[in-house]
Amino acid sequence: MEAVTVVTGRAVPLERADVDTDQIIPAAWLKRIQRTGFGAGLFSAWRADPDFVLNQPVYDGANILLAGPNFGSGSSREHATWALQDYGFAAVIAPRFADIFRNNAGKIGLLIVELPAEVVDRLTAAVKADPATEITVDLAARNVTCAAAGVEVGFPVDDFTRYRLLNGLDDIGLTLRHGDAISAFEAGRPGWFPSVGSVPAGLAVEGRDR
Repeated sequence: MEAVTVVTGRAVPLERADVDTDQIIPAAWLKRIQRTGFGAGLFSAWRADPDFVLNQPVYDGANILLAGPNFGSGSSREHATWALQDYGFAAVIAPRFADIFRNNAGKIGLLIVELPAEVVDRLTAAVKADPATEITVDLAARNVTCAAAGVEVGFPVDDFTRYRLLNGLDDIGLTLRHGDAISAFEAGRPGWFPSVGSVPAGLAVEGRDR
């Protein structure tokens, strides 16, 4: 996955609480056998309504989602994070997230930012007043800034998630950091044992392709 350091851009104000994974990506979309293409199904039930926020041209191209509390609750489907990222969102800001959703997001490079509800409300109000409002999420500094909303505030992120995001490491990438050790171990195993072979040098550095 790509490394995440700073996300700057415009935002979409999704003023809904308790948005679960079935609302993010309905079950009908889970038949896909590839990880890409889920953006078309993001909030698909709600997008049937012409007045839904994602159907408003002023928010086209926004890469940050402002959501209500308890975002990503429900099932553990990782497709929900895939859909958000495939649609074009690089970060989601909300007062609270479901734990499994948070973990799934960290594994694919989708930045999860938990802020107090009052701060999210200020960001939402600023974006609704002027959709051109920009928000910056600095993962390295662990803070969020938005001049239009008068916001400059830190956000919590555990050291491990921050490390893997800053270095662009998904689960396979974390394993491939030890490519030399894996190859050396396999080289010393008896020939009749199962073997994964040597790890290509490029993969040990770059991780895997989506």
